[in-house]
Amino acid sequence: MNACLTLKDGAVFRGRPFGRKGSVAGEVVFNTGMVGYPECLTDPSYSGQILVLTFPLIGNYGVPADEPDRLNSFFESERIRVAGLVVMEECTEASHWQSSSTLADWLAFQKVPGLAGIDTRAVTQKLRTAGSMLGKLVYGDDTIPFRDPNHENLVARVSVREPVRYGTGKKRVVVVDCGCKNNIIRSLLRRGVAVTVVPWDWPLTDEACDGVVLSNGPGDPQTCGTTVRHVRALLAREVPVFGICLGSQILALAAGAATYKLKFGHRGQNQPCVLHGTQRCFITSQNHGYAVDEKSLPPDWLPWFFNANDGTNEGIQHRSKPFRGVQFHPEATPGPCDTEFLFDEFVDLLS
Repeated sequence: MNACLTLKDGAVFRGRPFGRKGSVAGEVVFNTGMVGYPECLTDPSYSGQILVLTFPLIGNYGVPADEPDRLNSFFESERIRVAGLVVMEECTEASHWQSSSTLADWLAFQKVPGLAGIDTRAVTQKLRTAGSMLGKLVYGDDTIPFRDPNHENLVARVSVREPVRYGTGKKRVVVVDCGCKNNIIRSLLRRGVAVTVVPWDWPLTDEACDGVVLSNGPGDPQTCGTTVRHVRALLAREVPVFGICLGSQILALAAGAATYKLKFGHRGQNQPCVLHGTQRCFITSQNHGYAVDEKSLPPDWLPWFFNANDGTNEGIQHRSKPFRGVQFHPEATPGPCDTEFLFDEFVDLLS
């Protein structure tokens, strides 16, 4: 059966379907990582997006076994989050001692469509010129409209419904789940703190805790108005706050700054970020389509990191209070661990 990737500008790329046989629409984005497809596919920040993986062979080490625990050792959430997957070559025979299924079987089980046999270099070059754009995976003679997930509250869709508790440490950290990656929770637990994961719209002023982490997540931070209001009230308590990715954007909005949509977005495992006022450059893992407008930061706030490729803001911090946020992923997975020390610094701030 024929299938194709159709972009909003009219471009059509024909290929072979695998995984679930069906059609889906969303925003088409690409990731340049060489490994880590199980982690990428389960990253909630990709919700509503059709992911194009640029590495030519995907699926060669299969998919590890699922685990009953929410903090699965190999996944970043409990299920696949991408709307669809596009690859150049899908490996049909997995070769790894921890593999429990093929990529195609995993996609089919999770009801996610894939498309193979696509010139992903050509798709990437188009997206690098025009920017991220709407698209759809069309199976056979299906007819579906384009869909812009950025107009939806994707955060509400991926967040937990009730608080979930992990660990028994003396220090207690509340994680606001806007689409939290599992490794954020793992990173905190490894540092001996107790973690309570709460829904995206949880009233934070009622929480007795030593610190708050605002997690990563999908879509436009402007759709998280409830979270922004709760964080604004939280800042008056001067509890240490650490924002990651979307969480950093929410922190900026709560402080009175503005955000905007990037033309391309930053998605990959090799984004260089420089600490402001120094020549220290860190290689970071990233996955976002929006950024903080550095010029809109109030006087009490300072830029913390910037992207060495395009100069965009990659972090903010308060001049005197324990409020910080970074646009990249210090927990990585997949990706480098250059900035994992930021978790140490956050835990040191806990009273």
